[in-house]
Amino acid sequence: MKLAAIQHDIVWENPVANMTRLRPLIEQATDDGARLVVISEMWSTGFTMNAAGMAEPPDGATPTFMHEMAESTGAWIAGSFPEHTEGYERPTNRLLIAGPGGEDHRYSKVHPFSYSGEDQHYSAGRDVLTVDIEGVRVTPTICFDLRFADQYWDVAADTDCYLVPANWPATRSAHWTSLLRARAIENQAYVVGVNRVGSGNGLDYSGDTCVIDPMGEITDATPGVEMTITADIDPAVVADTRARFPFMLDR
Repeated sequence: MKLAAIQHDIVWENPVANMTRLRPLIEQATDDGARLVVISEMWSTGFTMNAAGMAEPPDGATPTFMHEMAESTGAWIAGSFPEHTEGYERPTNRLLIAGPGGEDHRYSKVHPFSYSGEDQHYSAGRDVLTVDIEGVRVTPTICFDLRFADQYWDVAADTDCYLVPANWPATRSAHWTSLLRARAIENQAYVVGVNRVGSGNGLDYSGDTCVIDPMGEITDATPGVEMTITADIDPAVVADTRARFPFMLDR
């Protein structure tokens, strides 16, 4: 499956402007053959702590846009947004995987970023999610989840590709790339890290978007600029890597 990772800027707390920005980028990626397009964490608002003001219902403008893009392009679209999620005290940082046939799969960030106060404005998710997308077993996580290896280990046997949309600041970019590569190598799976560029709420973002294969080889984007990278995600490569190096049997 051909995957596209879009490294993009975000207009702060302006969903309409961000939909306008992302539409041609998604269309170009799917015109070039991408079957799954991944965009960043909270792509329609930026990493805002204004959860009460920016969170949307499950059928709000942002998820509606993602479903419309999936239907019109015939591809799968993944990215997160603030959502009023049923059964939670506060909104959640909610990742949607929208399919071309109306498929709707959602995951709430399990580890809110307490360092920035995210845990004071968003509830922590309770469940993990794995979705079969055209024969590829895809497990989404979000940004700070990346620091918690057990979340990845627990589902590794049933995962070919992890998604990690993020708003990861440039000051810790070395942590971002090191942890992404570690998650790929230790779980012998693809890891797709999609980070924003530009500035928001006083923070700078360098992007450093990349796709890492099960052996730790990297396809990466140029830091600091809007661009799209593509990679082929092949579950047979995952299976072969695990067969040749059966390290997970020793866990």
